[in-house]
Amino acid sequence: MSELVEIVDSLENKVSKLLHKMELMHQANTKLKEELDLAKEENKVQQNAVLEWEEKYNSLKMASSMLGGNTSKTEAKLKINTLIRELDICIAKLAD
Repeated sequence: MSELVEIVDSLENKVSKLLHKMELMHQANTKLKEELDLAKEENKVQQNAVLEWEEKYNSLKMASSMLGGNTSKTEAKLKINTLIRELDICIAKLAD
């Protein structure tokens, strides 16, 4: 009978340890989820910053080409033609 009691005590001890480990894993999982959410938010901020810098770079590149920089003058002419076409479309819509 004492062997049976020892087996039951051993099982209770093991179950208790497993429950404790499960609680620790749950806490670690929660912490990792929070870190993941924070990393996702930081990633969004960084992507927005990159987009802003790309827009600024393209604007500076276009301004430089329009001012007669050594960059491709053909690119500037194409951009000017595109802007003129857009203005023509706007004027046509206003005339309607």
